[in-house]
Amino acid sequence: MGEKILVVDDNRDNVDILRAFLESRGFVVSEAPDGRTALARVEEVRPDLVLLDVMMPGMDGWEVCRTIKNHPELGATKVVMVTAKGGFEDKFEGLRSGADDYVVKPVDFKDLEMKVQRNLRPSERPA
Repeated sequence: MGEKILVVDDNRDNVDILRAFLESRGFVVSEAPDGRTALARVEEVRPDLVLLDVMMPGMDGWEVCRTIKNHPELGATKVVMVTAKGGFEDKFEGLRSGADDYVVKPVDFKDLEMKVQRNLRPSERPA
């Protein structure tokens, strides 16, 4: 594998849990504690996938997702929202923001793994 995944969450425990899970499956994980850092890391790391929390100080996940998706070079980057906000309106906002998928906390790791794999499929990646 070796695909690069950026985990964006202001909760250190969440980051550590996701990192351990993803690294055990062969992914290269980088992290960011907030939206502004996440945007810098996306430019630097050029991840294959971003796992993005919504509720963060400063710039929230919706704004980070919109910024990534509107980037002229990085707009095709896959973004999966990982959030406790699981209502219909929240999921709708995720789609409006350009998110490719949505995982509700507490994370069901089978669901997460399926959504990560689905969003990393070569057939769905830009050429």
